[in-house]
Amino acid sequence: MRFGATLKSSTYQPWASSYIDYAKLKKLLREEQPENDEKPWTDDDEARFTEELLNIELEKVNAFQGDTYRSLRERTTKCENRLHEISDDGGKEASSADREKVNTVATDVLLELDNITKEINELEKYSRVNFTGFLKAAKKHDRRRGAKYKVRPLLQVRLAALPFNSEDYSPLLHELSMMYSFARQLTDGGSSERSKSRSESKFGGEKYTSYKFWVHPENLLEIKTYVLRRLPVLVYNPKTSKNAESGGSDPTITSLYFDSPQFALYNNKIGKATRASSLRLRWYGQLSDKPEMTLEKKTIEENGNSEVLRVPIKEKYIQPFITNQYKMEKTIGKLRDREGTAGNGVASLEHNVEEMQTLIKEHNLEPMVRATYARTAFQIPGDDKVRISIDTDLAFIREDSLDEDRPCRDPQDWHRGDIDRFGLKFPYSEIRHGEVAKFPYAVLEIKVREGASKKTTDWVRDLMASHLVTEEPRFSKFVHGVAQLFEDHVNSFPFWLSDLETDIRKDPQEAFHQEQEKRAKEAADEQAVGSFLGSKSVASFKAAVGSPVTKPPFETRRRSVADLKGVPSNADIDHDGDEAAKPSSGVLSGVLSFSPFSNSRYARAKRAGAKSLPSGVSEPRRWIKDMNPVAVEPKVWLANERTFVKWQHVSILLASLSLGLYNAAGESNDVARSLAVIYTLIAIFAAVWGWWMYLIRSRMIAARSGKDFDNVIGPIVVCICLAVALVLNFSFKVWLLPLTRLSIDKYLLVP
Repeated sequence: MRFGATLKSSTYQPWASSYIDYAKLKKLLREEQPENDEKPWTDDDEARFTEELLNIELEKVNAFQGDTYRSLRERTTKCENRLHEISDDGGKEASSADREKVNTVATDVLLELDNITKEINELEKYSRVNFTGFLKAAKKHDRRRGAKYKVRPLLQVRLAALPFNSEDYSPLLHELSMMYSFARQLTDGGSSERSKSRSESKFGGEKYTSYKFWVHPENLLEIKTYVLRRLPVLVYNPKTSKNAESGGSDPTITSLYFDSPQFALYNNKIGKATRASSLRLRWYGQLSDKPEMTLEKKTIEENGNSEVLRVPIKEKYIQPFITNQYKMEKTIGKLRDREGTAGNGVASLEHNVEEMQTLIKEHNLEPMVRATYARTAFQIPGDDKVRISIDTDLAFIREDSLDEDRPCRDPQDWHRGDIDRFGLKFPYSEIRHGEVAKFPYAVLEIKVREGASKKTTDWVRDLMASHLVTEEPRFSKFVHGVAQLFEDHVNSFPFWLSDLETDIRKDPQEAFHQEQEKRAKEAADEQAVGSFLGSKSVASFKAAVGSPVTKPPFETRRRSVADLKGVPSNADIDHDGDEAAKPSSGVLSGVLSFSPFSNSRYARAKRAGAKSLPSGVSEPRRWIKDMNPVAVEPKVWLANERTFVKWQHVSILLASLSLGLYNAAGESNDVARSLAVIYTLIAIFAAVWGWWMYLIRSRMIAARSGKDFDNVIGPIVVCICLAVALVLNFSFKVWLLPLTRLSIDKYLLVP
């Protein structure tokens, strides 16, 4: 699609006059006129185009973006002030009139917040599409006028001075999230949920359904605004390990993964071993801020259940711990003094320490990969039904010392010092090439607690079925980091690496139809299973297929999370899901008494036996699917053309060989002349065969034929003919060799 059409389809109509005037720029550039017919490009023409691009249009877009963002901040502040005014009027002792007023104001604020979040999303799209428009216009100019004039360098300078496309919306989103949460509590009649502490949530023994997705950067803000309307943002303070009540930037999380020089843990995990374990060190923020650090051992059982062991540790004890010189004696002693004999925390901590050090010793583990990312977490405090995290700016960095001559990390230290000593941040341009790999997408993880109501999960289901996300259920940061950075050291790779080479963005309409087809297939499979088992209650085809006005059923693929041992207070936002849990199939709800699309054995037999057609009905000559215009990918046509060109290449080589052999043979060498004729015939056959197969395959492509495209007759004929010709050539040469020697001997005996 041309950018002009993209710009038109992306335009938010209330702001239509504030977008880049791309058509005017093309007109000034004389894009529609052939280069041979247009007048010479003068300095005045260049000045007009540059003035329009760099001053008029760029200033217009930048001014509108800045004014709109300030307006959104002002509207947000007004909503905040309105909530503050009524915050004390919704108590239990308030009169019914006051409560009605509070409910009315809170409802109005929610509507205004919806409008603000919608415009924030549109503003981000506005900035992105205009930024692309300026780059496209500069590219067209430099391609057409680049011999004498170049505008791209000037544009880059201006874009750096007016960074309208680099606005950070995170603080504003956090503020909106808090107001959403508070306003919903007021409309619900109280704020009791808000007073609950996050530490009161109990996650041990609960079962969760885990979903992982990749999100394209263009869809990231839209997803964030969609989620924050339902769930508040959890803001993490790395110094206190508690939620903050005010907004801020998303925290940077660092996970340092351990493995052996032979990558035993990686191979076990990607090979789906019976018990696959992993070990990582994790902290929030910069290491210079002295954050809390946690060692985590995660073990995945064969049935998909996972066990997580956590040990809090200070930075100065990390190196002695991983070298088995320190067993957390001081921490255990302090905990024993505090708990006495009543608590079981000491035994749990001792067990966790022993398990981790045993794993390190058995596999000779050492730091290998560092993963850093900014996390936005969504969850209602005290309510763990739905937990969502979005990880952005994901980067993987080598932490190994495998190369003795050029180690990435000092072998006597537990981490590389350049990142933490100098406070390097994403995108880590200071790190050597090959030691860092940046992930191009954001990672979205959704966890839904088993037993959550349909009302609670409706919006989650809609998000997962939308075009905004691409499902990658087994994605693991640890596995991906090793596969990307240690390609020469491992022999197995995760299946999702190939997806990085494709564009994960989807057309909304196409994504909708794909989802309906998927659910229709699931419904048909469920009917088949129900019929086979003799069940009277099978899934509803109509409910599974859904429609634009009815919502499809919620998938219930489940993963069990075992009781977490030693879970700190911030565990509810610590759900990386690095384990590659295997989901199990769920059951679609609904009851169907009869379906014309039944897939039972009886129904299939009846359909197979219905051979005759009703009177006046004839079998169609063309299927409905073949009546639309042919839409074939260009690579299919090009592959057919490449095959044709290869055949012609073989033909020309054989023809050249035969011509050279014929010219060198002379009039008296009948054998060589005969072989030249044979090679010529083979060359003619190769040329005709290649041309004929090109025509046949073109017709098959156009007709959407399901037949095989391969045909071995031609290659076999050419190979056999060449083999016979070479054998004859060799035989004749051997047969004529004695005669040639006899002639030479006679010549030498002549006096």
